[in-house]
Parts: sequence; C-alpha cells; structure tokens
Amino acid sequence: MTIASAALLLFLILDPLGNVPVFLSLLRGLPPQRQRVVLARELLIALAVLMMFLWGGKYALELMHLRQESVSIAGGIVLFLIGIRMIFPPPEGLMGEIPDGEPFIVPMAIPLVAGPSGMAAVMLMGSNEPERLNEWSLALLIAWGATAAILFSATLLYKLLGRRALTAIERLMGMLLVAISVQMFLDGLGTYLKISPP
Repeated sequence: MTIASAALLLFLILDPLGNVPVFLSLLRGLPPQRQRVVLARELLIALAVLMMFLWGGKYALELMHLRQESVSIAGGIVLFLIGIRMIFPPPEGLMGEIPDGEPFIVPMAIPLVAGPSGMAAVMLMGSNEPERLNEWSLALLIAWGATAAILFSATLLYKLLGRRALTAIERLMGMLLVAISVQMFLDGLGTYLKISPP
C-alpha cells in the first residue's frame, strides 16, 4: 500500500462529507467563533487518538495475544458494517442518537472522526508494517488535513451542495468502503490460510 492509497483509505473511513450534516447540527447552537474553536479541539483530539492507535497498536496486539490476521478480519467486518450504514443509514443517523450541549470528545472526536473503523485501520497498518510507521503517519496527516478542511468549510459545502448531494456522496463513499472492507477481510483470511494473492 502506498502513502496515497493509505491516505485515501483513511479519508474514506473518516467520512468528512458524511459528517458535515451531523457536525452542523451539533454546532448550530454555538456562536461562529466558538464553533471554530470546538471543531479545532475535537479534530486535534481525534488526531491524537488515531496516532496513539497507529504507534501503539502493535504493542496492544502483543499484550492481548492477538494475531495480525484477526485484526485484519475484524477491521474488514467493522468497515463493512460502517460502509453498509453509510449506504443505508438508520433513522437515528450513522452513529445513533447525538446528545445535546457543547460536544467534548464524544461524539465529534470519537466516534465521528476517530471511530472504531479508523482505529482498527491505523492499528492494522502499524502492526502489519511497523517499519513504515512514518509513512503511515504522513498518510494519516494527509487524510486528517483533508477531513479538517472539509469540516471547517462545512457551512459553505452544505449551502453549495445541499443535503441530497451530500447524501449521494456519502453513499458512494460507503460503496468504496464496502469494497475495501471485503479486500481487507480476504487479505486477513488469505494470510491466515497461507493463500498467496494472485
């Protein structure tokens, strides 16, 4: 996996376009200046959490006596479920009910930006090829930077595209995520069964 493909995968998992309506509804009651402060804080918390999983994931796996293939298969299943929810969103939204008040860590940083699928993906990258941690960090920073840019321009995007276009884009991303998740699952299964890719 190249840095560009890793960054694209992480960008799809972070799902900034799908999060635009949720973030707008969460920040609606705050003054514009405060909205930017809260958004920046939540994005930085999400980045710190993802970096922690990227750099410490290998040790966490060793501590829990888990094989890399099991994380790959589990990550594929989680991504598949998130992708399905993006294509067929439930009435209460992608991540369930959102609490009122100014958000802090939950739900904006976790699980909307740094969700279980993102944590699983970076942990998998870091544990599969630990010698490339710097490259994975760069890929994560690129994906996070693109996500931050989209979420900071959320109001403008929402006005330009509208809810319908954003929903269509989110469902397209869901389709891509389902395909990526199936590949992750097959890779993990192939490694476990010692099947070499064609």
